[in-house]
Amino acid sequence: MPSPPAGKKQRIYEVAKELGMSSEVIQQIAKKLGVEVKNHMSTLGPDIVEKVRAELGKEKAAAREVVVRQQEQEAQRAREERQRAQAAAAQQAAAAQAAQAAQQQARMTRDASVPPTAGAAVVFRPANPTIPGRAPAPPSPPRQGPPGGPRPGGAPGSRPGMGGGRPGGAPGGAGSGGRPSSGGFGGPPSGRPSGGGFGGPPGGRPSGGGFSGPPGGRPTHGGFGAPGGGPRPSFGGPSAGPGRGRRDRKKKKQVDEKLAAESVRKTLASLDVTQARRKHHREKDETGAPIEAAKLLKTPEFITVSELANMMEVRPQEVITACMRMGLMATINKRLDKDSIAAVADEFGFEVEFVSEFEEEAAEAAEVVPAERLRPRAPVVTVMGHVDHGKTSLLDYVRRTNVVAGESGGITQHIGAYEVTLASGQHITFLDTPGHEAFTAMRARGAQVTDIVVLVVAADDRVMPQTIEAIDHAKAANVPIVVAINKVDLPTADPNRIKTELAGHGVVVEQFGGKYVSVEISAKKGTNIDKLLEMILLTSELLELKADPDRRAKGVVLEARVEQGRGVVASVLVQSGTLRVGEPFVAGQVYGRVRAMYDERGRTVKGAPPSTPVEVVGWSGTPSAGDLFVSPEEEREAREVASKRAAMHREHEFRSATKISLTTFHDRLGEGGPNELKVIIKGDVDGSVEALSESLQKLSTSEVAVRVIRSAVGQIAESDVLLAAASDAIIVGFHVRPDARARELAEREKVEIRLYDIIYKAQEDVKLALEGMLKPELKEVVLGTAEIRQVFRLSKGVVVAGCMVSTGKIARSEKIRLVRGDETLWTGRVAALKRFKDDVREVEKGFECGITLDGYSELQEGDRLESFKIEELARTL
Repeated sequence: MPSPPAGKKQRIYEVAKELGMSSEVIQQIAKKLGVEVKNHMSTLGPDIVEKVRAELGKEKAAAREVVVRQQEQEAQRAREERQRAQAAAAQQAAAAQAAQAAQQQARMTRDASVPPTAGAAVVFRPANPTIPGRAPAPPSPPRQGPPGGPRPGGAPGSRPGMGGGRPGGAPGGAGSGGRPSSGGFGGPPSGRPSGGGFGGPPGGRPSGGGFSGPPGGRPTHGGFGAPGGGPRPSFGGPSAGPGRGRRDRKKKKQVDEKLAAESVRKTLASLDVTQARRKHHREKDETGAPIEAAKLLKTPEFITVSELANMMEVRPQEVITACMRMGLMATINKRLDKDSIAAVADEFGFEVEFVSEFEEEAAEAAEVVPAERLRPRAPVVTVMGHVDHGKTSLLDYVRRTNVVAGESGGITQHIGAYEVTLASGQHITFLDTPGHEAFTAMRARGAQVTDIVVLVVAADDRVMPQTIEAIDHAKAANVPIVVAINKVDLPTADPNRIKTELAGHGVVVEQFGGKYVSVEISAKKGTNIDKLLEMILLTSELLELKADPDRRAKGVVLEARVEQGRGVVASVLVQSGTLRVGEPFVAGQVYGRVRAMYDERGRTVKGAPPSTPVEVVGWSGTPSAGDLFVSPEEEREAREVASKRAAMHREHEFRSATKISLTTFHDRLGEGGPNELKVIIKGDVDGSVEALSESLQKLSTSEVAVRVIRSAVGQIAESDVLLAAASDAIIVGFHVRPDARARELAEREKVEIRLYDIIYKAQEDVKLALEGMLKPELKEVVLGTAEIRQVFRLSKGVVVAGCMVSTGKIARSEKIRLVRGDETLWTGRVAALKRFKDDVREVEKGFECGITLDGYSELQEGDRLESFKIEELARTL
């Protein structure tokens, strides 16, 4: 986002959007700095914005310090974990080596002390098995057998079931047959399994918990040395030995740059929860894939909460909640202004583009039509140029009429639309625009609806300001230009000079190697007029102008006026489709149904195909010149569109109106606000009213201003006089007159009505009125100077200055100042002026006099007294 210009105040939501924060955070920082703010629409000065940036920078720096500190703590904990893991691994390795050495030593001892028995499997068992993680138990003393002597078949002095067996078994060892020993260290090679012995039989069932399993048979479940059994855990409890410690040790934490970056993001996000969450929603969807950054929302400047919610496809309650969160109390039918719409839409991830209420029509008018439905149409040619260069005279010759005779002062003051049929049967539609400087809007409107511009320049004149303006309008509309150099029959004509000056403004004619067609004509005598029309038709053929005549009519309003007996009459140029009598239409804020149509000669027309200018009767009000004209299917649709636009227009005027309160009135008085000349303008056509309003408002200055409180088309009525009387305004009538009752009311209310036929005179009179409202210029005029020769101090404190008048004269009735050296000590009035003993009104140069000052007595010899007066001079604009 580009930075705002220096010295300009910003609203809180603008600052928040620029800094990537929410409005609430900016409000909190502003309140922390001691600035009183109400909501997101409050303004902040440039210095406060800089303080907010600095405070935000401090908070971000503090957040970064916290993140760095957390990273250091995480790294320290990781180092400690690594050290503990290394120590535990070393301890585990030492314990494993000790257990392996003990097992090997026990196996070697057993092999040396126990002889193998014939027919029995050799099982090697340590005398005292060592279990990892548990200290070796001390050797237990040998137990004595029963007093009755040895059990039959057993070893002498052995415990039953431990060493002896049934007859036929090995004495004192593991029997080779018969009943197995149930708890001895060595079991028979066959028979029942040993229940808890350390070594199981080689061919029996698996031992439940023996340390070493047999080389064959079923596997031992959980045995210490069983194949596939793995090392058995320690018998000493949960914390006995390094083997248990390896399993319970915590998993080492991995600290990398991703964790650090995530921690930074979370810390910074705590400063702005709403904005961060919204940005995350914009950037990623639920799958983590990036999506469109922001969606575009096209909306008018004023819409309701319900309409905004429908555009964003959210519930109105969510929009109301967002408005209240920003400090804006809203209901479902409340109209939001431009700034509020932008702020609310930004909360939901939308970017807003504000469009006018007529832009959707322009988009619809520009839709693509199938080529098979298009038919050739006549070109629309706009004649443009400076005032009195012969534009209307050219059209008069082409149409064989005399339009100039009906214009006031011989100056065209509205757009004239004419359809001309040539001898070949081809048609050309001409638009005649005014050349006076006040009609800029009309020329621009004529350039926007045209196909070709004919630029008329007088050969006996020069390229004038309105000629240059017409060139700019034509280039902006991107339409071809045909230059018509008029008045070549005059003796002072110099076409080459005109071509040279046009080349200096970017219009290089074909004779000079350019691309613009030029024709030297005479509108009075008809010289080369046929050649000009031929060039216009040739240019139109290159453009391949086509339109669909079978669709609903679309066009533009050129002019509108009010006629007695017919009501509102508007000149409409049909651009596409065909307009027929009885069809509904809408243009701007007014609608209607075509009651009748007329051409420029007043003849009735039943249908108007593309490129046809017609006068339409049947309007509900007066449309504005330049409004788009559309004919919908039903009148109900036209009425709805017009009412919606009228409501938006009223809302716009209501929001833009400046109300005066006691506070603002006092402020305006203190600022020395401008004096206003209030004007009501009534005219015959809308274009003239618009041009006159703009030209009068351009006369405004910083001290005096023209305020047009009403501009409308039609006769001056009683309502206009009442409005002027209530607002101290004057009424300017342009080509219209007041009715009898309005004139009588104006005389009774002392309201001034000025009637004009030429725009020059209206401008001059308003300019003189504004000059009368200007504060006069104050000018100081020095009348004379007197030098104090001697000071006389009389009784009762009266001080008289004995003076000699050196220049001019000293007048008793004028102001006087006391000057000592180069410093003015006092300014006031003369109390007494005498020559000898007589009071006089003035003393001329070279005479002596006595002067007493009013309220000042600190006089010295050598001081000067200057007599002067202040003159008020009338100012001009």
